[in-house]
Amino acid sequence: MKHRMDQKGFTLIELMIVIAIIGILAAVAIPSYMDYTVRAKMSGPLSLASMAKSHVAEFYQANGSWPATNSLAGMSSSNAYTSAYVSRLAIASSQITVLLKTIGNSAVASGSTIVFQGADAGGTIRWTCTTAIADKYVPKECR
Repeated sequence: MKHRMDQKGFTLIELMIVIAIIGILAAVAIPSYMDYTVRAKMSGPLSLASMAKSHVAEFYQANGSWPATNSLAGMSSSNAYTSAYVSRLAIASSQITVLLKTIGNSAVASGSTIVFQGADAGGTIRWTCTTAIADKYVPKECR
């Protein structure tokens, strides 16, 4: 008596095609994911700057002049504001400078800065942001 073996499973070419498709998807997805994680990590320094903007704006509204230092703005010294991604936060007049540490495998280099410049716009404070960090890592207000 002869036994017939039914073929079940995938052929080698089918498996190679699936692996090639997965490789192509990974080649596209991994760099995008890495950029996304750096942008997410930038939210910490930006929220710290947001807190400082509130302190500076309050000082300006109360005194009609800009605070010259962190302590005049009601904040701790510039070196007190450190985190995994921030080296320091300094206030000098209408300018807030956030000095960063390395973020995301050097996507944002240590020593990079984000500078917020305040200006009185008829009773409201307008903030402009400048930085040399690549646009894809910073929010729209800093581009």
